[in-house]
Amino acid sequence: MHYPWWYVPFITSPMLIAVVSVLHIVVSHYAVGGGMFLAFETRFAYKTGNKNYLDYLYHHAWFFILITVVYGAITGVGIWWTIGLASPLATETLIHTFVFAWAMEYVFFILEIVSAFVFYYFWGRLTEKTHLLAANIYAFSAWMSLFIITGITAYMLNPGTIPSGQSMWSGFFNPQLIPQVLARTGGAFLLTSLYVYLHASFKVKDKELRNLIEKRSATPALWGAIFITVGGIGWYLMLPESAKAALAAASVLNVLMVLIFALTAAVFALMYFGPYRNPGWLSPGFAILFFICGFAAITTGEYVREAVRKPYIIYNDIMGNQIRAREIPGLRKIGYLEGGRWTYAWMKDNYPQVFNGESIDEKLLLELPEPEQLRIGELLFQYHCNDCHALREGYSPVGHMIRGWRPEMIRSTVMHPERAAFFMPPFAGTAEEAEILARFLEKLAPAHPKGMYYGNQH
Repeated sequence: MHYPWWYVPFITSPMLIAVVSVLHIVVSHYAVGGGMFLAFETRFAYKTGNKNYLDYLYHHAWFFILITVVYGAITGVGIWWTIGLASPLATETLIHTFVFAWAMEYVFFILEIVSAFVFYYFWGRLTEKTHLLAANIYAFSAWMSLFIITGITAYMLNPGTIPSGQSMWSGFFNPQLIPQVLARTGGAFLLTSLYVYLHASFKVKDKELRNLIEKRSATPALWGAIFITVGGIGWYLMLPESAKAALAAASVLNVLMVLIFALTAAVFALMYFGPYRNPGWLSPGFAILFFICGFAAITTGEYVREAVRKPYIIYNDIMGNQIRAREIPGLRKIGYLEGGRWTYAWMKDNYPQVFNGESIDEKLLLELPEPEQLRIGELLFQYHCNDCHALREGYSPVGHMIRGWRPEMIRSTVMHPERAAFFMPPFAGTAEEAEILARFLEKLAPAHPKGMYYGNQH
């Protein structure tokens, strides 16, 4: 409504956010857990005088910086780029609401980068105390970045009962903060162990050193699995009622929830009975299998976390189609096309004949030729529906979803989508605009499949 629409064919713009975010999260978690791992293990290597282990940690630090600083920074910028285009209103709201928190996060991010480079590039040239200080600064800064970003994203799911207009911290310390911080910290521990296994299985040839790495790396993974489980339970208990209902209504999300805990339990059991109790299992194949299981658990968890927010992007504030909840009554009076800055400008340029002064005469929309009505219907679909639905092909294609529907079914759903499925945003336009959109969808829907029973055939 307040920004021009960024159309992404087939997968839709929100799914593009999901893809970029997942590619970033599996590395950003490693950036947190890996920093803690290097800090603890470097201290252990110094304390025990284990030069071989210290040499390995030096080589792992190069791998760590290459993955987290280079790849992580690129995908981090990619997230800002995609959310700024795909969800500009939500992005603007989060920036304005948490401007001081974002400033803090950027300070910690700079500390991360500087301390990471000092830790690696001055290896062997610093005193042991100074070297460990750089590692500890990095580990603390990375976890604080996780803490701050988690507080902001958790606010999107459940801001609690805090009325608007209070301090930033009222929204930051929301009911979802602690459960999600626990789960994400656990994910950081777990993924780090899997990254270490993956790296060590290809790089370490000495059996004794490899067994040490196995055993030392198993401990954070075991704690990570516990944190994920406890955080996941807390996350569910602190969900708003609508999010719990969306989770219960979507069978695929329930299957994915079971998958998350099953994979976490499997990794925990394999870690405990394998590397922790019986070192010697580590091989490239074993490490790759472990990494795939951990990758699947973390990414599935992120998908479920995002999916249950419907019908909102920011709970009780911004709907899934970039409309503020408080704007819907007004848009139903003046019209969706007139209420949006960019839809209004488009209509003014293309259909000045439907204007009565500076306002759109809604009744004149239905007097336009059919091709023009369909063109306006496509505009309404793009701005009102494309945030969740593709057209005929792609992610959640509305054409296939309404295949075989009678016209009255389409009109009823367009007028009150929240009654057809409670996790859909309500229609924010006039009855005339609903009719225009319904006519567009009628033309969009494919024919009923041949050979299928349809209606009263006798």
